[in-house]
This record gives sequence, structure tokens and C-alpha cells, in this order.
Amino acid sequence: MTGTTARIDRVDATAYTVPTDAPEADGTISWDSTTIVIATLRCDDYQGLGYTYTHAAAASLIAKPLSNVLNGADPMDIPQLWEAMRRSLRNIGCPGVGWMAMSAVDHALWDLKAKLLGVSVTTLLGCARERVPVYGSGGFTSYTIDQLQTQLAGYVEQGIARVKMKVGTHPDQDARRVFAAREAIGEHAPLMVDANGAYTRKQALTLADTFAECNVDWFEEPVSSDDLQGLALVRNHLRHMDVAAGEYGWDTWYFNRMLDAGAVDVLQIDGTRCGGFTGFMQAASVAQAHGIPISAHCAPHLHAHVCCAVPGLRHLEYFHDHARIESMFFDGLPQLRKGALVVDVDRAGLGLILKKQDIEEYRVAS
Repeated sequence: MTGTTARIDRVDATAYTVPTDAPEADGTISWDSTTIVIATLRCDDYQGLGYTYTHAAAASLIAKPLSNVLNGADPMDIPQLWEAMRRSLRNIGCPGVGWMAMSAVDHALWDLKAKLLGVSVTTLLGCARERVPVYGSGGFTSYTIDQLQTQLAGYVEQGIARVKMKVGTHPDQDARRVFAAREAIGEHAPLMVDANGAYTRKQALTLADTFAECNVDWFEEPVSSDDLQGLALVRNHLRHMDVAAGEYGWDTWYFNRMLDAGAVDVLQIDGTRCGGFTGFMQAASVAQAHGIPISAHCAPHLHAHVCCAVPGLRHLEYFHDHARIESMFFDGLPQLRKGALVVDVDRAGLGLILKKQDIEEYRVAS
């Protein structure tokens, strides 16, 4: 089918809330469930599917006002629809839940367009790499030392050499936990820490020196990601440890401010927040213009597709919660092989098939 005849004739959104498999916490919050919002767009016999991780309220925003923009529109015209959706959210509030609802729809648009053309999303975007390196992420501050060591060592045993843990809930315990993590994964596996903005500037500087003794090479959000001067201060203090942030970025203005401030060594981008694949590629272009590499935040099986296409990619976060939920919800996921996700480019669109019967118990809004 071509764009001259294709028209979107139905828009649906459903929210599902899935309990965690154990209590989870990072440096600033704790949680016991995760909500995924799935958008579907129908065009004759074709259906596009996309999703985000956010509050169930995003499903209502997809139903209205976003569906008003989409119904009857040509799904081939993604840039035009993206701008129209952004404008429709102006008085509701673009950053936040509105932008995340739009992200789910953008993913669905790319899935639908690729299916209409009979190609994978990766093929449609253009392939810069066939394998997307990942790092194992979890290591929540709510975990016991045994749970922490078991999870991180398990990632290494799967062939995921690089791992990340949470810090910041109890700063006085963080040195001991980081040393325990290093013991579990061995001397050579790269170790990353994520404070989720929990530390003060002085705490971050002091603990960075301690973490360096364990060969930690990544310090994520050592202070609040809104404290660009603080991030730059920590970054300039460190010599063998990258400072990373950006996962809460909504638009190119946000990313440009962060990079202009010299705040990070690696820019994190989350397509489930910043406007889908379209917004992700815009952010990646900003990073490229500043000569800064990027790392994709969470939603690993979704991000694998756009991560095949963008320049300057360092890696993708294989986050415990999202990897678990995506395996529960979908067939046709990119496969984890030797520490990298590999997309099956012979499957049209995102290649995902929703396991409707298996997930009905988690539905909270439709």
C-alpha cells in the first residue's frame, strides 16, 4: 500500500500495570509496579503498535486530543503528524504525560508506515549497525547485598559484560554496596552507578573518589539533572569516569541546554519520553553536533530499532523491569546475543505481536 491511499481509520490506547517481581527503589523514589501504555493505529487491514512507560492517564490523551489529529490522516506523513500532535498538546502541557502519550503514538506511526511499505522499522530508518550493545541495569537500592550480587553477576553470565547499579538512598552504605558489586562481577567487567540525582554536589564529589577505587567508569545523575552547573562541576573533577544524564529530556531545547553547559560526557535519550523515534533522532542529531556520544535509556526492545540507525551510539540500557515486561507482553522481540540486541529485519514494522490473552489481567484503562 502507498501513502496516496492510506488513511488512519482507528486509534486505540490501553494501559496495563504490572507489579514488580520484588520491591524496587533508587536514590530518590521507590515503586512496586510499572505501567505500560500501548497505542494502536489501524489503517484498513494494517495495524501499527507503539508504547511508552508512564501513567495510565496517557491513554486518555491518545484517545483525545491526539486521535483528533490522527483519524483520517496519511500515516506516511510522520513529520507533519508529529508537529500536529505537538501543537494539540500546547494548552495541556507538552512536557510530561502528554509528551509520553505522543511518544507511544509516534512509535506506532513508524510501525504502521513500515508495515505498509513491507519493511522493518530498522530498514525504514536506515541501518548504521546490525547489533546494539547493551548494559545490564537494575541493582536497586532496595535489594539486599545478596540480591544485588546475584543480579549483576547474572548479567555477566548472560554475556552482558557491562552492568549498572543504583545508589543514593543511603549514601553511608553506598561504598560498601559498590565494593560488593565489584566483587560479584569480577575485576574486568565495567561497573556503572546511577544516583538518580540523589546526592549533593559535595557528596557526589566525595563518593566519586570512593567509587573510583572500584574502577567505576560511569556516574549517572550524580546530582539533579536540572543542576547543569553541578553536573559540569562533577564532570570536570573526574578523569576516568563519565558523567551521564538526559533521560528526563523532553525536546531539543532541553538537550541543547545540557550540552551547551558542558554537563555530560554521554547524553542519555529516552524515546518513550522525548517524542518517540522522531524525537530520539532529533536529540541524537543535537548530540552529534556537540560531539557527544549517546546512550538509550530503558525500553530496550523498543529502542533497539532506532539505536540501529543513529550515529554516535555507545549502548542501550537493558533495564530489568522493562526487559521483563516486554518479554511478558510481546512475541517477536529483538534477540539478546553476546551482549547485544539484534533486530530481525525480515519482520515488518517493529515485528511485535501483542500477547493479548496473557496480559489481560494487568489492564487498568482502555
